[in-house]
Amino acid sequence: MTETTTRRRRKLIGDVVSDKMDKTVVVSVERRFPHPRYGRIVRRRTKVKAHDEKNACRIGDRVQVVESRPLSRDKRWRVLSILRKGSLAVAAGPGLEA
Repeated sequence: MTETTTRRRRKLIGDVVSDKMDKTVVVSVERRFPHPRYGRIVRRRTKVKAHDEKNACRIGDRVQVVESRPLSRDKRWRVLSILRKGSLAVAAGPGLEA
């Protein structure tokens, strides 16, 4: 393919909300837009599953994801970079006294 025919891939920035799967993270992406009738700024969140090859992402991280070919039934994104590591403290659950 030549330079003019390659498709420019979309990039999104969001926060990791789940890292429980192997090599997959769930990223919450927020978009803001004015309401069509009332003009107020409205926030909408979309959750996408992204491929994390090295299992480097943790909950709370701010990441940049890029569009890719379908990697599984739900995965259409890849983690491009970790922009900021999250400072989410892990709370002790029931039965896990510190």
